[in-house]
Amino acid sequence: MLITAENLSVRHGEAVVLTGVDFTLAPGEIVTVVGPNGSGKSTLIRALIGLEPAATGRVSRAPGLRIGYVPQKLHIDAGLPMTVRRFLSLPRRVSDAAAAAALARVGVPGLGPRPLARLSGGQFQRVLLARALLGAPQVLILDEPTQGLDQPGTAAFYRLIEEVRAETGAAVLMVSHDLHVVMAASDRVVCLNGHVCCAGTPKVVSAAPEYRALFGLGTGGAFALYRHVHDHEHDEGHGHDPAAPHKAHPSAHVHGPECRHDA
Repeated sequence: MLITAENLSVRHGEAVVLTGVDFTLAPGEIVTVVGPNGSGKSTLIRALIGLEPAATGRVSRAPGLRIGYVPQKLHIDAGLPMTVRRFLSLPRRVSDAAAAAALARVGVPGLGPRPLARLSGGQFQRVLLARALLGAPQVLILDEPTQGLDQPGTAAFYRLIEEVRAETGAAVLMVSHDLHVVMAASDRVVCLNGHVCCAGTPKVVSAAPEYRALFGLGTGGAFALYRHVHDHEHDEGHGHDPAAPHKAHPSAHVHGPECRHDA
């Protein structure tokens, strides 16, 4: 396992934010953490990578684990004269060839000379992903990576994540509110509400009473859009987003289904 948590609890002062969390992340799998606002999703991610101390329990990480991080938001001053190429060399300089290859890998070749402040939302998220990939991570962590993107942009970004996983073997750990697209793009889903109230394959979790109590029963337009575009690309070789890679071949790393309610 790359990351393991056992009976993890986290406190912020006197407030208990997480309690009794068990979690594993294996090489090559896509795991998404979902839950309502204030459920502890970001706290869990921070605890798993060592930025939050455990009040009880323990977190184990593989020795020398390489982590790439795509933040929820990164505010860039519109007046800052920074190009994409320069941004990719922060904090460590990378070669022109490596920068160009990373941009091509995420579907935005040739953006190197472009000012960061002039990128669209979708382009900027892909640049952030390219920067994360430059460190050859074993784990990619994405915190609400598609916030502010429209539905086609959201679906295209998740297809790209699947493709990156299939090609690099990196595990992916995401926090997301894009519930129905996540259900299509993930191997496992962890439903969090201060504790793990349900976890397992998307099919199992979406049918769980705990999940339905939090999120309802609707299928959602984003889910339908994801499946339509994904299947269309597989059959026809093209999709709705011209900036997106044209093929996705997600590999399955599905762990045994599990649904539980923690008292």
